[in-house]
Amino acid sequence: MLDLRAYERVRDEYRQRVMARKRRRRVGLGPIMTVVFECFDTVRFQVQEMVRVERILTDEGVQEELDVYNRLLPSAGELSATLFIELTSEDDLRHWLPRLVGVERSVGFCLSADGGEEGWVAGVPEETHAEALTRETVTPAVHYLRFPFSPDEVRRFASGPVALAVRHPAYEARTELTSEIHDELLGDLEGRTEPLPLA
Repeated sequence: MLDLRAYERVRDEYRQRVMARKRRRRVGLGPIMTVVFECFDTVRFQVQEMVRVERILTDEGVQEELDVYNRLLPSAGELSATLFIELTSEDDLRHWLPRLVGVERSVGFCLSADGGEEGWVAGVPEETHAEALTRETVTPAVHYLRFPFSPDEVRRFASGPVALAVRHPAYEARTELTSEIHDELLGDLEGRTEPLPLA
């Protein structure tokens, strides 16, 4: 982490590099959902931006932000992601959010060509977030998910092809990963993703 003055000096260039990495970590799922896979860089950037916007100057304040956002970092053998339900009008919000209750448990990776259950790696809601936001009548527009992979599933992911899908009674979508996204996420699963330098 950089202090505010040091971050301002490198922010424009650093932001461009993080946005380029985020493009390789973003998967659209149909017309209203996007999943962004988190890593050290996406989380560090979010914390740096929060510290900047909120003018946090104390070590304790920065640590509070780190404690919140560090929960998004993937552990070994897993992927971590933010699911966005992208709705732009009140009518869409009223229509979709009640219908999509439980969607956070309906997203997963298809590791088999037929998309069957045998090759399905289900997303699991991030525990603290799920406790705070899960409701029975309406879903939030943002969810934090983890995808735990066994060593065999990592091997199957590596051999491809791989698709990300949502299987919900009110919404189904499937997107095959591009080679660029596949390689980026495989780097996470195999522990090869190198952090971007801040300066």
